[in-house]
Amino acid sequence: MVVTMKELLEAGVHFGHQTKRWNPKMKPYIFWARNGIYIIDLQKTVTLFQEAYQFIKETAAKGEYILFVGTKKQAQDAIQEEATRCNMFYVNRRWLGGTLTNFKTIKKSIERLKSLENLLKDEEYCNQIPKKELLKLEKQRKKLEKALGGIKNMDRLPGAVFIVDSKKERIAVSECRKLSIPIVAIVDTNSDPEEVDYVIPGNDDAIRAIRLFTSRVANAVIEGRAEYEEKLKAEGMAEEEIVEKTEEAAEVESSNAEQAKEEIVSEKDSQVIEEKESKELEEEVKEEYKEEETNK
Repeated sequence: MVVTMKELLEAGVHFGHQTKRWNPKMKPYIFWARNGIYIIDLQKTVTLFQEAYQFIKETAAKGEYILFVGTKKQAQDAIQEEATRCNMFYVNRRWLGGTLTNFKTIKKSIERLKSLENLLKDEEYCNQIPKKELLKLEKQRKKLEKALGGIKNMDRLPGAVFIVDSKKERIAVSECRKLSIPIVAIVDTNSDPEEVDYVIPGNDDAIRAIRLFTSRVANAVIEGRAEYEEKLKAEGMAEEEIVEKTEEAAEVESSNAEQAKEEIVSEKDSQVIEEKESKELEEEVKEEYKEEETNK
């Protein structure tokens, strides 16, 4: 089991929002209401999170990227730490409009960030320009790093996006839907589950709940990537084996060709010898015939 009921209870995953702040579409995931607070059905959370975990693992096993998104204060640290732990990408400050739908433009900003980083590492260059200009460049770098630091090495669109609080990250959700990128999200009682492909019903405000789900998603990525690397390794070995067999076959073919060539040459030599011997014999017969005619 990916997550237990006990872990969910201890993390406070079952606490939803106030009953007056709810989305009726979340009704199937609600167990009951207590003291004006909706209580989430954790049995459904366990089952649905198992499905989400498997999907993330399978996506990572195909070599796809998983983008972690959580810009609310409670999620920022967990998103950055867990995405970094599994070598994936993240957005934990502000979602820039067009991060996915206008990725070409975003990549230009990323290139600018990398260019600034390289410039500011160059001591000779930094010593030549005025201090005011240097501070200006550093300010630009920090601004871009804050916005794009978590995706600066993402060279293509992700295969899936994991989101903490689908309601708050509605722009990210909208972009994913436009591009048909699967969404895995923690969905609280005030959110619309129909916008999410893999719903994880749960508290999206409690730090412990956020960290629990985010760490398990990172584990799924790590498992999937391990499978992907094994597959690449096996394919590499198979490729080497094919190359070896091809080389062996080529050697055998070459050897057979040489042997056939030798046989042909040998056969030709034999024919030449036979023809020569035949001519010599013919000459001898002619000489003998002449001698007999002379004697007569």
